[in-house]
Amino acid sequence: MAMLKSYEAIYENGQVIWVSEQPQVKTGRVIVTFIKETLPLKKRRTPPESIAGKGKTLGDIVSPIVNEEDWECLK
Repeated sequence: MAMLKSYEAIYENGQVIWVSEQPQVKTGRVIVTFIKETLPLKKRRTPPESIAGKGKTLGDIVSPIVNEEDWECLK
């Protein structure tokens, strides 16, 4: 017995727009179910070009930038 896997997509103007991962198959049978109310497609936010490349990482992205002894909320 084959295992079924679901993928979320939006059908718009005859095209399928994958919301999450895209299936890695070349050909296959599908079952399409249209949901009456659909949520608007969330578009990824991008920064304006005027600030692109101007960010600076202060310290390690895993460790805090300030020593724990200096944390006011822990006192």
